[in-house]
Formats: sequence, C-alpha cells, structure tokens
Amino acid sequence: MTRVGVVGASGYTGGELLRILATHPEVEVSYATSREYAGKPLTAIHPHFRGFFEKLKFSQLSLDTLASQCDLVFVNTPHGVSSSLVPKILDMGLKVIDLSADFRLKNPADYRVWYDMEHPAPDLLAKAVYGLPELHREEIRTAQLVACPGCNSTAALIALLPAVESRIIELERISVDVKVGSSEAGIKASLGTHHPERANVIRPYDVTGHRHVAEIEQELQALAGRKIAVGMVPHAVGSVRGALATVHAWLSGDGVDEQEVWRIYARRYGREPFVRIVRGAPFRYPDPKYVLGSNFADVGFGVESRIGRVALMAAIDNLMKGAAGQAVQCMNLVLGLDETTGLRYPPLRPA
Repeated sequence: MTRVGVVGASGYTGGELLRILATHPEVEVSYATSREYAGKPLTAIHPHFRGFFEKLKFSQLSLDTLASQCDLVFVNTPHGVSSSLVPKILDMGLKVIDLSADFRLKNPADYRVWYDMEHPAPDLLAKAVYGLPELHREEIRTAQLVACPGCNSTAALIALLPAVESRIIELERISVDVKVGSSEAGIKASLGTHHPERANVIRPYDVTGHRHVAEIEQELQALAGRKIAVGMVPHAVGSVRGALATVHAWLSGDGVDEQEVWRIYARRYGREPFVRIVRGAPFRYPDPKYVLGSNFADVGFGVESRIGRVALMAAIDNLMKGAAGQAVQCMNLVLGLDETTGLRYPPLRPA
C-alpha cells in the first residue's frame, strides 16, 4: 500500500483529491496539511467525508513528517509556493504530483512573462513531465515530478491534439473559447466569485493573455515541431463545476469533411480510457453536465464547409479531469498501476 500525502488539502481541489483517494484500493492517505485548519478533523471543512478518514486530521506542514509518513505527495499550493517547496520534497526521495503552475512551463523566461516571477528552481523545469496522459503517458510512468495541467488548458489540448497532429487545421490562427464553473476560482470568495456576483453570469476575463495559453502553445508547438499561435478567452459562468472548450480553427485544405474529422479523432482517441467522442442524438455535442464527478473528457466537432471552419469541443469537470482526477490518473501511472484505478466510474446524472 502506497502512503500518500496531500499538501494543501482544505480547498476544493484538495477535497476532491481526498474524495478519490478515500476509496482507492492501492493507496492510503497518511498526511493532509492545512495551515488554517491544522488540528481539526477533515470533516470540519469537508463535511461529505463523514464516515471516512475518521482518524485523520489536518496538520501543519512538516518536511520531516512528510518524509517519514509518505511515499508520494500531491502538492496543491498556490502558484509561487510550490516552486520553493517541491525541490525539498524531491531531495527527500519522494515522488511529487504538483497541481500548481510552477513546473508546467519548460522555459524559465516564460515565468517572467506569464507569472511575473523568477523561477527559483529552473533546473527542475526540464525534468518535470507535463501531466496530460493523452500526450505524455510513457514519460509520466518514469517521472519523479509530474506537473499537472490547468483545467482550461486540459480542455483546449484534448480538443486540439488530433487536429494538430494530423495537420488538418491552420496552425497560425487558433482561437479557444472556454466557459468554466465557479469552483475554478477556489474556496476563498472574492468580489468576482462571491455568489451574488457570480450566479447567472457569462463573464469573459483575461481576454488578452490568460496564463494557460503558455502551456497550450508549449505543448502544441512540441507536438507540431513549429510555432503555433493560440488566442483564448475564458468565461466565468454560473455553474459550480464543469469546463467547455470550443476551439475555432480553419481547415488547412479542401476535402476535409466531418466524416474525415471523425476518423481522425476516432483513431487518436479510440483506446483512451477517459476520452469519449460525442456524436449523434439526443445531445450531439459535448456538455460538461454529462461528465460531472468523473474523469472523462467528452470531445466533439463540427465542420462549416462554407467558410472552411471547424469547431472542436471538449467538456470536462474542472475539478476532476481538469485537476484532481487527472492528478490521480498520473499517480497511477507513476506507481505502475492501471491508470484507471480508483477512477473508472460514470458521471453523475442528474447534476
């Protein structure tokens, strides 16, 4: 049984990690940290854990305790914190699944551009593996440090990968629209996330430079072997969970119809355990409502032949495939387990 720690366990993503791990057959949660709630039982913040984790309480972070009680650690801290903490954990011989953005980008200079920070551990950026199994499955298996993608970038990349690999779209102009639920903003309320301000909205934000664009371009450029330009506009919507990416791209040549796109996506994703292609009645296109509570990504597409445009879509639960679920999928690969272990269950309905 692998002993697992969760650093930063009191937020929505930390709670979702604990929820999955509570019934995972191959791991035991031995340590869960929270500065604010140290000493309190997990149910004080996560009341849905009644009957689970009865003996486990939140702890202050202690590297010595982490080293003695854990074999693998999920680091779920704010951006800028992880980059100082993770090197110390790795030096103790533990494997790390990092859910922050601190190790997603390969070029240290990109952190100055996108995150306004000098990266304190630039040598680790080359060693970290970007945690999208559909793209880096084999590298994840042997990784000491996995850098999990953001939820917006996960949805966008899953929508785009087959189209970029097959070169059926123009790579000079890709436009991504993402709509995402309020849980993306975390457990602490602000003016923009406070319920009376957030409910019933469809509000664009970061319209000229969302940070997730950096990792989307990085991964697509590595895949294509050339420069790729991506624009993205995320929208805050009133739902609690779920993210829907709609990519607008232009076909690179004549003769690509919807049937050809179907063949390309079926070949690419046909054996992926957590990617489902949506096609046909009654709901022809992906909808986050039908992946909630699961690690699935639903993909779909439509070709507008009149103007040579293709719409590529991916729907995920932002807390699952966009965060905790994908992190556990990566953990399974790191530990040599079937990657679906503890994750193979259907979405909730109704939700």
